[in-house]
Amino acid sequence: MSEENVKHREESRQDNTNLSYEGYKLVWEEQFQGDALNRNDWNVELHEPGWVNNELQEYVDSPDNIYIRDGKLVLKPIRKVNEDGSVSYTCGRVNTQYKHDFQYGLFEARARVPEGRGFLPAFWMMPTEEYFYGQWPRCGEIDIMEVLGNDTKTSYGTLHFGKPHCESQGSYTLKEGTFSDSYHLFAVEWKPGKIRWYVDGKLIHTENNWYSATEGEGKKPYPAPFDQPFYIILNLAVGGNWPGSPDGTTDIENAEFCIDYVKVYQKA
Repeated sequence: MSEENVKHREESRQDNTNLSYEGYKLVWEEQFQGDALNRNDWNVELHEPGWVNNELQEYVDSPDNIYIRDGKLVLKPIRKVNEDGSVSYTCGRVNTQYKHDFQYGLFEARARVPEGRGFLPAFWMMPTEEYFYGQWPRCGEIDIMEVLGNDTKTSYGTLHFGKPHCESQGSYTLKEGTFSDSYHLFAVEWKPGKIRWYVDGKLIHTENNWYSATEGEGKKPYPAPFDQPFYIILNLAVGGNWPGSPDGTTDIENAEFCIDYVKVYQKA
């Protein structure tokens, strides 16, 4: 590791700033009012099972999987036993691409996650123009919150970048309770050259060292790829490489990923 990289890592470890809204102005929010998801603000993604990470669910556009209840967005997994005896799953994934795209800011969501082996709810961001710096992971990815359904006391915040794939990850484990028994606030503060992750206002991770490389063109100037507009994604995955598959202990009938609100703040 170079001397410069060591300096970046030391700065990350010493950074213990808690969440502050000073200098920020609310520029967009979604309170999930009304009877259904507002399609002027959100897109519904459609993907076949196994599209990424060997996940089991099909992402569908169905009011059974994506709906508004009591001012909250609910992403609901559904299990189906097919005629041949096989089991399949459907769920929901929504994003703001080309409707609400942002470069830098403070992004937060108040949410409650489902409990059970095989679930992976996420609040995260991808670049609006994914191929500007090259296909994933060169394009970059900001995972604000991921919670494994079989360990709902711990939330992960992760940055993906580079080729070969590199990641920087922090986590936070609750001392009492879980992220599935009550709502919690998940946030990321994205500045030019520094990204911080927070859970309930507490700093859990800082990163200021990353890169973007494209084959045949070498590395792009820092802070690429995190110097372009990104959009917001909310989804609930079922199964896959990280959470594993649901088992006999998984209560899918009562599982829900509930999002109370999403807010975006930016500085002038």
